Amino acid sequence: MTSRKQRRATACLLALLAMPWMAASAAPPEASVPASAIDAGWILSKLTRPAPTHTDFVEVRGSKLLKAPLRIEGQYSRPTDDTLVRAVHAPYAETTTIRNGEARIERNGKVRTFSLDRAPELQGLQASFGAMLAGDRDLLERFYEIDASGTRQAWSLQLVPRDKALAAKVRDIVLHGRGAELRCIETRPVQGDMQRTLLAGAARSARGTTSADKLAALCTAR
Repeated sequence: MTSRKQRRATACLLALLAMPWMAASAAPPEASVPASAIDAGWILSKLTRPAPTHTDFVEVRGSKLLKAPLRIEGQYSRPTDDTLVRAVHAPYAETTTIRNGEARIERNGKVRTFSLDRAPELQGLQASFGAMLAGDRDLLERFYEIDASGTRQAWSLQLVPRDKALAAKVRDIVLHGRGAELRCIETRPVQGDMQRTLLAGAARSARGTTSADKLAALCTAR
């Protein structure tokens, strides 16, 4: 699998991990509590969301080769529990569908398919998808070291891969949220710049925003 295809598949699978939160409306205000009172169990308890569901996204990728970060806008949808669609609307049009361990990419009238089994590091992402949907902390911890922090109105959940193949590609994945809403996923690769994906309310608030500081603030809900 080429690195470009792998990035698309990884982005889609990371969104699969997040999809249960995506359709949630902002939770009612909750009193701030000490960081010690926020744990992965509380966050995972907010996961269950039946399909179908969808959310807008804004993906920001940095690169030393670009004068400004690449900004990609579109929508994630989960029409069924085992299907994810990533539709990019700008700056180009492309649709990626993941179903039954296979990715299908449609762009400029051309269709390509490939098996995710060709990228062993993605297998842990596939397996942990089920753990996330079930809110199964024990199973999730088989794939990641988990660290939760923050308050119920501004929390973070860091996932550090245990799988060697995935850890060779991804340093960590940090989910940022507010109440029951997942607002952002930050993925730090072992090599290259961090990729930040704003979701739901954060993505809608990011329309027209190019400031890196403002995007980061929307990501962390602070």
